[in-house]
Order: sequence, then structure tokens, then C-alpha cells
Amino acid sequence: MRILVTGGAGFIGSHLIDRLMAQGHEVVCLDNFYTGHKRNILKWLNHPCFELIRHDITEPIRLEVDQIYHLACPASPVHYQYNPVKTIKTNVMGTLNMLGLAKRVKARFLLASTSEVYGDPEVHPQTEEYRGNVNPIGIRSCYDEGKRVAETLAFDYHRQNEVDIRVARIFNTYGPRMLENDGRVVSNFVVQALQGQPLTVYGDGSQTRSFCFVSDLVEGLMRLMNGDFIGPVNLGNPDEYTILELAQAVQQMVNPSLQIDFKPLPQDDPRRRKPDITRARTHLHWQPTVPLQEGLQLTVEDFRARMIEAAQNGTERAKQEQPISPA
Repeated sequence: MRILVTGGAGFIGSHLIDRLMAQGHEVVCLDNFYTGHKRNILKWLNHPCFELIRHDITEPIRLEVDQIYHLACPASPVHYQYNPVKTIKTNVMGTLNMLGLAKRVKARFLLASTSEVYGDPEVHPQTEEYRGNVNPIGIRSCYDEGKRVAETLAFDYHRQNEVDIRVARIFNTYGPRMLENDGRVVSNFVVQALQGQPLTVYGDGSQTRSFCFVSDLVEGLMRLMNGDFIGPVNLGNPDEYTILELAQAVQQMVNPSLQIDFKPLPQDDPRRRKPDITRARTHLHWQPTVPLQEGLQLTVEDFRARMIEAAQNGTERAKQEQPISPA
């Protein structure tokens, strides 16, 4: 098949492209490189079945494809709050453009939605029937309300125009290729630990998250796309950890003598987050397989390699920039 992946140079998108290319599909990667990076897709750039298009999905585009994985949108608070208007435009206008494309070429469309649609949940764990507790004027609303609108658009295009849709609600995902300045808890802890800095825990660290390794998530997305179930379906790991437990796991893995630094909790930070994955188990026969310790080890190794490479490049650059002393 010919498959479009929006946000394909990003963290999740590039792992998805690796799987699709390995299966022998033709893949079109669309990215504006706001949070994506060319190094994530470098190995495919000269492959005859791979095409990279630098494009912002808030502008329409004409392509011929069979499937659309719509992943384009900054997903970490640091990036989506940096330019909140751009974030909501990406979620609303970008999704409209991709649904319009799916309608025109009769492609199957998968929306990467988010557990953020549940807001700060009053129901635990979260099932897909739960309608959420979201602050429509808060600092996170450009993302979580944006994704809620994206879901609305997907279902309205499905009902009105018979567009073949799939909707995934993605919970916390981690793994190699996360951005170093991602601002999310796994990358924050790993970078701080590798730099020998204290690990920053907001609040008392009792708030919980569920961490799904990226390879498990990609498997879930592909099963959803290629199955008969429309969704929405939660994709995430139902094992629940406190933020303090995660900090301690990274601390033990990298440097047990590191300090843990407690700071005030940010606005609208959800207290608990855990998916009910009954639908995913039932309809997709999917559940996560990578345990946290194993996934963290792979993530730490990837970050360590990138930080060593960045340091070496910095040293090389410094040598090149040294003024030539007069003879």
C-alpha cells in the first residue's frame, strides 16, 4: 500500500515508518520539522519506496494514498504551550485537511488522539465511555480541546461523508528518539540523570502515570488501522506508577547517589492517569509486552548515545572555530 504518515519524522511517527517500511509499503512522510527530526528517518531517505515532504498540514495538500496515519501535532506541554495558537490550528485545520484528503482519495484515516481528552479524570481507570474533565480555557486546552475537536471532526466526516476512520487515544509513550527537551517526565528524568543533576519531581510525586513503550504502541496503531474496529480505543500500559517511583527507577539505573528535588505542581496537571484497555484487548487482541525496566534501559542507552555524539560534535565544532594564531 501507499501510506501517508503525518508527523512521520517525530518520535512515534518514525518508529511507525520503520515498521511500515519493513513490511514493504510505499511510505510518504509529511513533516514540518517543528518537533520532528531528520535523523529519525535518515536511513530511509534514499530508499525507492520512501518519500519525504516538508509540509505544514494547516495548509492543504494533494496526494494519492491508501491509508493516512495522522500523527502530526506537538505532544509535549513544552512544545504545544510554546505556540498554543499553532497547536490548536494543527489539531483543527490540520485534521480537517487530512480528513478532506481521505474523503477525496477514499483512504482509511487513523487519528492519533490522546488520553488528554480525559483531562484531570474523575473516573479511574479511564474507559472510552468517560467524557472527561477538561478545562476549556486552561494552558493545556490548546492540545486537549484541540484533540477533542479532532475526534469530533473524524466522527462527523465518518457519519456525513462515510470516511473510513480509526481513532486511537494514546497514553504516555516513551522510548528511543524522544526529544531531549521534550518536557515530559521520562525524558526529563533521563536527561537530568545522565547530566548528574537532581531529578525534578513536581508536587509530592504521588500523581500517577502509565508508561507504554513505543514499539508496543506502534503495534497497537497498526492493528487498529488494519482491523474493523473504528474506536475510539485506548492504547497505553495499564501498569500504574507514581512519578516518584519512576524517578527512583531512573535514579537506580543511572546513578543511585542522585538527589530528588521536589517543586510545586503545575496548573491542570492530571493527578491520575491509567487506561482501561478492555476494548484494545477485545477488538485488537493487543496489550503491552515491554516491561518498564526493559523499556527504560533502552531509552537511557539511546539518550546516552545521543548526548555523547552531541558532545563530540560540539568539541569538533569548537576546534574548527578556534582562531588561527598568527605565525
